[in-house]
Amino acid sequence: MASKAEKLRAILNEDRCHMVPCCWDALSAKMIGEAGFPFTFMSGFAVSAARLGLPDTGLISYAEMAGQVRDICAATPIPVIGDGDTGYGNALNVERTVRGYAQAGAASVMIEDQLAPKRCGHTKGKLVVDRAEAIDRIRAAAHAREEVRRSGGDILILARTDARGVNGLDDAIWRANAFRDAGADILFVEAPQSEAEMARVTKEAPGIHMANMVEGGKTPIPPMGRLREFGFNLAIFPLTLFSASMRAIEMSLAAMKSERHPADQLMSFDDLKRTVGFDAYYDAESRYAGARKDAAE
Repeated sequence: MASKAEKLRAILNEDRCHMVPCCWDALSAKMIGEAGFPFTFMSGFAVSAARLGLPDTGLISYAEMAGQVRDICAATPIPVIGDGDTGYGNALNVERTVRGYAQAGAASVMIEDQLAPKRCGHTKGKLVVDRAEAIDRIRAAAHAREEVRRSGGDILILARTDARGVNGLDDAIWRANAFRDAGADILFVEAPQSEAEMARVTKEAPGIHMANMVEGGKTPIPPMGRLREFGFNLAIFPLTLFSASMRAIEMSLAAMKSERHPADQLMSFDDLKRTVGFDAYYDAESRYAGARKDAAE
């Protein structure tokens, strides 16, 4: 049976740009898989917001993120790309992060070149480490990937640079090429500011490329066909589902504050139970003699 990393590798070799809704917890990942998407990306922004109620500014720890990866991967059979931030320390911390995410079930882990504490790539205040340290992070990630493979596992390395917003596009492209040469499987130049810049990235740094589609962010959001023409293989939407869920909560709270029931914001109870997994649980429970015989159902 192919590993999740092998499945992801095959998906990314298809001649298309995949539209990827992002998850932040087990339920959102499960729903993405059940909706028919072949893989998903765990959004660090959304995890920090949902788990801590805090912004994506490096406040969440490795242990919290690794635990979230584990829960997400356990909830869905589709490959998951985990946000590994800066690797949470020096090169040896990067190695540990890659091994930990592989053990948690991730098909890929993203490692970036921001100076800790890192922050969302479409917000202000970013800084990046120098080229040598940035390359060392990816070399360490690639070394850990090979260790994982020798032990029977597999994981892909997604290398991200935020240099566009700090040093300019030329440096970001230089780093993307260096990351590929250091062993990265997937390249991610964060926050290009025009379609022309996006086209330059993929042309001047050949490889498998990811685009980050943040509504209201610095990068335009072209159709998937246009992104494929540019040379992108996947386009993640890190906040689309999370924002939609927050909006629904906000509207429901406003209705309840006015003592109105927000019925138009709800899925049916039957659909809710099915999505959470009650039907599957009852089927599994029925295999055993001690199963409940609830006539009420």
